[in-house]
Amino acid sequence: MSDPIILASGSQIRAQMLTNAAVPFEVMVARVDEQAVKAALLAEQASPRDIADALAELKARKISDKRPGALVLGCDQVLDFRGRLLSKPESPDEAFDQLSEMRGDRHSLLSAAVIVENGQPIWRHVGQVRLRMREVSDGYLQDYIARNWESIRHAVGGYKLEEEGVRLFSGIDGDYFNVLGLPLIELLNYLSLRGAIAT
Repeated sequence: MSDPIILASGSQIRAQMLTNAAVPFEVMVARVDEQAVKAALLAEQASPRDIADALAELKARKISDKRPGALVLGCDQVLDFRGRLLSKPESPDEAFDQLSEMRGDRHSLLSAAVIVENGQPIWRHVGQVRLRMREVSDGYLQDYIARNWESIRHAVGGYKLEEEGVRLFSGIDGDYFNVLGLPLIELLNYLSLRGAIAT
């Protein structure tokens, strides 16, 4: 295990996934203006997948500049609803609008991970999960948001599948780790091949 691994993210759940998988790492949060970058990419008609990938790379590059020789893992997750990007809701009303619009329909979560070493990307993967939301009532949605606002305000789309948000869904097609925001299996495969973790 010669290569230090740095997680360029303040996400507690990503850190917990790495900890649970016994991957040694440290955290250095990358400060980037995500909204400005998203707006610029959307103006260029970038796809949701490309936006997630670009943000993950940007975060990793920012930390890599400060830590030469380290493997820096940048991550980002976006929600693709009918080709449109949905972000973290800024208010309970916005969460209600997003969840109401997605009721009875499908959407995708795209979880991007990029490893940068010495300022250069050396590995990347975008995992995708397709989800179908139930036809839940307005009353349930309003109560759900009121009960869970402090948690879901940090989640794209306004829900967390690992919490009460699982009740909103009738079907999930894909890797659960991608729902949580990290393509963990693919990442572990790369780190193993690289010799960064013992196998």
